[in-house]
Amino acid sequence: MFTRRTALAGSALSAGLMALPLHTLAQGTKKDSLTLAMTLEPPGLDPTAGAASSIAEVTLYNIYETLTKINADGSVSPLLAEGWEISPDLKTYTFRLRKGLKFHNGEPFNAESVKFSFDRAGGEKSTNKDKRTFANLTTQVVDEHTVVLLNKEVDPDLLFLLGQATAIIVEPKSADTNASKPVGTGPYQLGAWSRGASVSLVAWPEWRDASSIRIRRATFRFIPDPAAQVAALLAGDVDVFARVTPRSMAQFKGNPRFQTLISGSRAKTILAINNAREPLQDVRVRRAITAAIDRKAVIQGAADGLGVPIGSHYVPGAFGYVDTTAINPYDPDKARRLLAEAGVKTPLTLTVTLPPAPYARQGGEVIAAQLAKVGIQLKLQNVEWAQWLSGTYGNKNYDLTIISHVEPFDLGNFAKPDYYWGYRSEKFDQLYEQIKNATRPADRARLLGEAQRLLAEDCVHAFLYQPQWVTVAAKGVQGLWKDMPIFVNDLSAMAWA
Repeated sequence: MFTRRTALAGSALSAGLMALPLHTLAQGTKKDSLTLAMTLEPPGLDPTAGAASSIAEVTLYNIYETLTKINADGSVSPLLAEGWEISPDLKTYTFRLRKGLKFHNGEPFNAESVKFSFDRAGGEKSTNKDKRTFANLTTQVVDEHTVVLLNKEVDPDLLFLLGQATAIIVEPKSADTNASKPVGTGPYQLGAWSRGASVSLVAWPEWRDASSIRIRRATFRFIPDPAAQVAALLAGDVDVFARVTPRSMAQFKGNPRFQTLISGSRAKTILAINNAREPLQDVRVRRAITAAIDRKAVIQGAADGLGVPIGSHYVPGAFGYVDTTAINPYDPDKARRLLAEAGVKTPLTLTVTLPPAPYARQGGEVIAAQLAKVGIQLKLQNVEWAQWLSGTYGNKNYDLTIISHVEPFDLGNFAKPDYYWGYRSEKFDQLYEQIKNATRPADRARLLGEAQRLLAEDCVHAFLYQPQWVTVAAKGVQGLWKDMPIFVNDLSAMAWA
């Protein structure tokens, strides 16, 4: 889902990292440090324990690794697995694991650690947001370096899902403390974490390919304010800012000190609606909200034009996509009629909860102005990211909220009975089961189209747009992802020219 945002104290390492610019080295040597910035701070450093995509932005492929690796173009390649075989019925996966690897705490990586990780992820006490995927898997250890996954369902996306942050392989002894003391098999270890300010990572000298690592130290700074984001880049305090506010792009595009990348995504920016609350339980009210919203104006106001309108929880370019934007088009007169049909007396007052990301805060202002024209008054409630995760996502305490769900394959969230949207549909549940078990691509594409239309007709949310992300970086930084099928900062691929 989803997508998507003090001075260091404590260790001598953290003090040293902040005392000097990270890429300042002895004269004549190549820079080997990097400062990156993010809009949102991760609530913890264990991606199996929280839904925030910011956790993976710091940890995936850096601290933790997975059996497979998702590349910038969306393809999948081996990582902790050397290779695999898939049975003809697409339900049995045999993985051959890399040999001689170990975790940061010295424990060996092997088939038992894979089994532990996946059993834990799908277990009764799991808080993994992809728990359903892992609950369908039975993991069998063949020998120390061979593991077999038996899937109850046909899932053509499984290799991709096994490269996401929820599928990290964890060391059993450290699993319970990974949120604050992460232990993985990756090329970096935690240096220091100054809550509210930054996280620093340092290269792990015992990684299997340690000699290839060119960024030895990296610091992630958390800068939610758009003006401060721009100032930090211009001052040279930040070398890389992925998903920076789009409004900054004009200041950097013609500047020879910087490079700007506009990245595609599989994200869905939505005005999420709490379907369990009155009067939002009434589909006519949800349709009225959507009819009052001009998606193109929202894209311009919230994302500076960098987005494509969507009508359901699926995006152009994804397998099986159908255009559903005409199902609930912009029509303020229709919005007024629907509210009247639903017996809603206007003005109807609702609260829209806005996390710190600029697209949410800016989008809230645009949507509030649009809804006011049809008799819906929005109270703008700005919250910090931790409040959004606990109150909105965790406790379902909201009417409306603007959020980007960044996971590529997350239609299954609509089939979760306790998900924060409060949406329940037996028809959708049955359809999703058919999608998961469709072996023929043509059948799966058809079913995906039906699912998109159903979500649009039920108007579960006001589906807004597929965002395009802006990355601004210093000119000499190499190895940045051009597109972002998932949110990740692969430090081992980065270097200074």
